Amino acid sequence: MVLFPNFEYKGYHLIDKNKKIKKSEKAILVGLIQQHQTDEQIEEYLDELAFLAETAGAIEVKRFTQRRERPDGRTFLGKGKLQEIKQYIDRADTEVDILIFDDELTGSQILNIEEALDKHVLDRSDLILDIFAARATTAQARTQVELAQYQYILPRLRGMWTHLERQGGGIGTRGPGETEIETDRRIIRDKVSVLKKKLIKFDKQGQTQRKERGELIRVSLVGYTNVGKSTIMRVLSKEEVFAENKLFATLDTTTRKVVYERTPFLLSDTVGFIRKLPHHLVESFKSTLDETREADILLHVVDLSHPTFEDQMNVVNGTLKELNAFDKPVIIIFNKLDLYEKKAFDEWLEPEVKEQLLKELIASWKKRLDGNCIFISAQEKTNIAEFRDILLKKVKDLYRERYPYKTVFYE
Repeated sequence: MVLFPNFEYKGYHLIDKNKKIKKSEKAILVGLIQQHQTDEQIEEYLDELAFLAETAGAIEVKRFTQRRERPDGRTFLGKGKLQEIKQYIDRADTEVDILIFDDELTGSQILNIEEALDKHVLDRSDLILDIFAARATTAQARTQVELAQYQYILPRLRGMWTHLERQGGGIGTRGPGETEIETDRRIIRDKVSVLKKKLIKFDKQGQTQRKERGELIRVSLVGYTNVGKSTIMRVLSKEEVFAENKLFATLDTTTRKVVYERTPFLLSDTVGFIRKLPHHLVESFKSTLDETREADILLHVVDLSHPTFEDQMNVVNGTLKELNAFDKPVIIIFNKLDLYEKKAFDEWLEPEVKEQLLKELIASWKKRLDGNCIFISAQEKTNIAEFRDILLKKVKDLYRERYPYKTVFYE
């Protein structure tokens, strides 16, 4: 049954026909430079937005930025910048299909921008939801994404459209004194309530599965999206795990039993975090992220080759705090060492100089993190043996602490 005339269902996914990103759609990226932000920062943010757009199937053709103390309440950007974008669209050699904003827009802002530019508009949250909807494969993930989509739609209802098709139609669908928009809101709230109940059932099933795993130590891979968690999972577990150079390659938690030197533990790979991850998406996926909350050890994977990897580390730490999962033993895994060397060092640099610079980098971070880190390349399998030794020692120490009389776990 279709709730909304402008929307369609694909499996469990609620998709806006007008705004669903089609393959090779041409996109303009838009960012606002606010207080305490530099031009370089906004370019890095737009680089990430371009990667998100590429993951969704769009192609960047142009980007625009504007420096403002605060967004315009009606159109987010100022009139002059909107006119500049309009002029570009009118004279551009390449047809522009869609505009993607790096910030969250209100329903009225989306409507006003679309009227001014005569192009479809997406904000960052809507783009991320589009990617999640396309990549959700299990019933739980699909339910989580659909819930997040409805929660995104609800506050934008008045600005985005003026009529929704009735769920039942005719007599009994509208209470006394209800306006059309109020009925639409009630329909969505009812749908949200049903989806939340479904997620509670999934959550109970997950709790039962975790209890059945018994006394094994649980290790969970966490990190920013596309830092190589799934590749590390594959290397450590020696099993085929889906890994791809795109954002949010993993939505569902993957758990494998791993045994090193007769010491067993459970290793889980979870959905990657990202800057400005929509709050309702975090809320919807909390049951999936229970694996992180209940983990005994966190492996925080960092893409060393990324120019703002420290900012990404802060985003992950902030999300872990939001999930009440920050106060756990953590090993920082600086991954993609091979890519870092290619980006940071010129080809003509002497090998001895490269080695010395790497030693200084590693020593600096080990000092900052009290030695609680390791530098690896999961793709090239660099330092993997040392990484396994560190992880095994951590697991054995936890077994000794938790089950001092069960030497079978840590002999």
